[in-house]
Amino acid sequence: MKAPTPPPVFRFAPSPNGYLHLGHAYSALLNFDLARRAGGRFLLRIEDIDSTRCRPKFEAAIYEDLGWLGIAWETPVRRQSEHLASYREAIEKLSAQGLIYPGFESRAEIARLVAQREADGPWPRDPDGAPIYPGAAKSLLPDQRQRLIESGAPFALRLDMAAARARVGALSWIEQGEGPGAETGTVAARPEAWGDVILARKEIPTSYHLAVVVDDALQGVTDVVRGQDLFWSTSVHRLLQHLLGLPEPVDRADAG
Repeated sequence: MKAPTPPPVFRFAPSPNGYLHLGHAYSALLNFDLARRAGGRFLLRIEDIDSTRCRPKFEAAIYEDLGWLGIAWETPVRRQSEHLASYREAIEKLSAQGLIYPGFESRAEIARLVAQREADGPWPRDPDGAPIYPGAAKSLLPDQRQRLIESGAPFALRLDMAAARARVGALSWIEQGEGPGAETGTVAARPEAWGDVILARKEIPTSYHLAVVVDDALQGVTDVVRGQDLFWSTSVHRLLQHLLGLPEPVDRADAG
């Protein structure tokens, strides 16, 4: 006898670094309504890894506003700050594959490097319009990296995109919504468009890209409904899901 299909799982995952705006409310209501209509589950996740910007008062306001909207969610709520070990484990798995390296340049230094390169022509940008990382940290020898780390220098752990793409090969996802360029159906993932993305920092053991795929997998999220502004981020998420052996949720972009 065939086992029953488990109900779909949707989620809303705001960061408590400010009050909810209309876009947040729309996303929360959309996911809640889709879960209800599908007979599924609706989860609330608090993405509070940035301790310098996240505030308890904003988290309390999220609960209050969602309740006012008539949205109900399962408890307990997953708060990222309480699960840092899960992200460290994912970083260790990627590091064991030789796909992680530390970059030591500050934002100001990166901007200076980009300006130098643009003297010879336009420097490539990622889908959000930010310059692709131009640093040479990948070429540092292991003992050079270790000395910098031991000196207390700040650093960001970056994904070696070329090595990761060589390991995984072609990637795609099934888009049930529509991207900013009317992309739908099978969409070719292009994580290389983001360059060597940051996956963690010295003081924070994860980033949005890493945390979202780890959290979705651990929480059993089956359906990800996101705004078109996050459409191409799915490319990075697909890559990380393959590298970490995590399930791939169904994706849907919504213009809002």
